[in-house]
Amino acid sequence: MSDSLRALSVTLVAEPKQVRSFTLTQWRIAELVPGDQGGGVLNLQLYMTERAAYRFNLTSPTPRLFVRAGFTGQTPKPDAITASQDVAAGWLDGEQQVLEASMPMAIQVWIEHYLARHGEAPMETRKKKRKGAGRSKETPTKEQPQ
Repeated sequence: MSDSLRALSVTLVAEPKQVRSFTLTQWRIAELVPGDQGGGVLNLQLYMTERAAYRFNLTSPTPRLFVRAGFTGQTPKPDAITASQDVAAGWLDGEQQVLEASMPMAIQVWIEHYLARHGEAPMETRKKKRKGAGRSKETPTKEQPQ
């Protein structure tokens, strides 16, 4: 297997949730473990372009993995997994269900090793604008004789 690809087994569980007089079914990840011995097996692929997002996730108090599970309002069918909050946010914008779980320590170590091997992503900094740059300037015009 590639140094940027790992299999993870995902098990979902449905839990009834009472909201006022309605009972809703809320899905959550019951188990997420490295390996391919489970009900749903997904491949976690790391990308060079997402290194800054991986670092951000790893430095958070509780690193997470995000599972795309089909469209909102349908029974979840996990079909993708990521360690990037940016990718997960894109899935949410597309009205996809995104479930999250704590990142197993083995995956944290693997991502750290990936970042050490490929280098940290360069910090994105904004360039300072020169004073008045990008603004239209009023130019004095001579009055036209009427």
